[in-house]
Formats: sequence, C-alpha cells, structure tokens
Amino acid sequence: MKQIYIHPLPVRIWHWINASSVIALILTGLQIRYLGVFDVMSLEAAVTVHNWFGFLLLGNLLVWLSLYLFSDNIRIYQPELNPKKYYRDSFRQAQYYGWGIFKGARNPHRMTAFNKFNPLQSVSYQIIMLLILPIQIATGILLWDVERFSGIVTMLGGVRVVDTVHVLILIFFTFFLFIHVYLATLGHTAMAHIKAMFTGYEEVEEEEPAHAKQDKDKVKKLSIPISGPPSPLHIH
Repeated sequence: MKQIYIHPLPVRIWHWINASSVIALILTGLQIRYLGVFDVMSLEAAVTVHNWFGFLLLGNLLVWLSLYLFSDNIRIYQPELNPKKYYRDSFRQAQYYGWGIFKGARNPHRMTAFNKFNPLQSVSYQIIMLLILPIQIATGILLWDVERFSGIVTMLGGVRVVDTVHVLILIFFTFFLFIHVYLATLGHTAMAHIKAMFTGYEEVEEEEPAHAKQDKDKVKKLSIPISGPPSPLHIH
C-alpha cells in the first residue's frame, strides 16, 4: 500500500460541515414532520436548529461551488465523455459493488488526485450537488418564510406541494446517508476511507511495474512442469 494526498484541508472541512449539517437537518426535520414520534427537543427548538443548519448548508454549498464549479477542480466530478468507455466502466463498477466485492475482486477504479470518483460516484454526486441539494435548499427557504415568498409558493402549487417535495428529499437524504456510510467502509479496511477524510491521505494499492508483469508472463509461457508421473515407456 502507498499513500497519496487526495483530500486537501478545505475539502475535508467542507465535508464534515456538510455531513454534520445534513445529519442535524435530518434529525430536526423528522421531529418537525413527525411531531409526537420523535421528541428529542421542543418544536420551537427543533425549528430554530433546523433553520440555522439549513443556512449553514446553503453557505457550504456556495463554498463548494466556488471551489469546484469556478476552478479546474471541477474535473474531479466530470464523468468520462466517451459514452462507450463510460458505460463500460460503469458496468464494471456496478458488477464490483453487486457481487465482485463479496468474492474478493479488485476494485476496477484506480484512485488518483484528479480521479477520485468512479463513474457511478461522479454522476451521483453531480446530480446531488447540482440538482437535488439546491432544490431542497430552495424549498426549505420557501417554507422558512411562507408569507414573504407566498407568490412563489402559490406559483409552485401551494404549501402542500412545496412541503411534500421537501419531505421526499429529506427521506432521500436519510437513505443516502446510510448508503454513503456503507460505501465508505469498502476500503481495504473498514475505516480506511473514513480515516482519509481526517488525514487527507488515501491508501491505495501499488501498481505492478509493466516490465515486471511482462517478465512474469514470459516465465509462465516458458516454464515446463517437472512434477507428476513420467510417461509410460512401451516396448513392443
């Protein structure tokens, strides 16, 4: 194993602010939506905490946009532009997640500083960060002050429609959180990827030099088995 610096300090800070904000919003959101089922704090306190973390998440999203959307770092999230190669690599990654990992297969994705995400991750994160999360923040702002944004709320179909969209995305992020944590444990050890989000360094397998692999292949072709019983000699 070798260590490569994948996650700079600003990215790690952003990640953990994002993670803590999402968790706080899920917990307070569930209490607000299902009052009486979850009673961790008063309704007033839950609404206040929910609003504060919502604005923190909005600020964090703007930081992400400035770090990635307006710099060369956006290449990290760009998927393969060759459709044939993209679908082939995506299928291989899906095979690995589906059953290859349970058989000890090697991860087909080779992580580098500018190739952090496999094809499935890159598309998933783009959809989440550029579509789902902005919709959730927008509907949250509308629900934060319905009277002030009454015109927009009415245009979108009313409070019930806006609230339904907001709750459905809340449920989506709840499931995504569990899936994200599960996938984070699929490194060479259960804590390898999680540890990397604190240190910045990912541990990756060292690639075998090409000449060494070629030498091994030549040896396999030239080798003659010497074990086993000798061929019988027939005398006529």
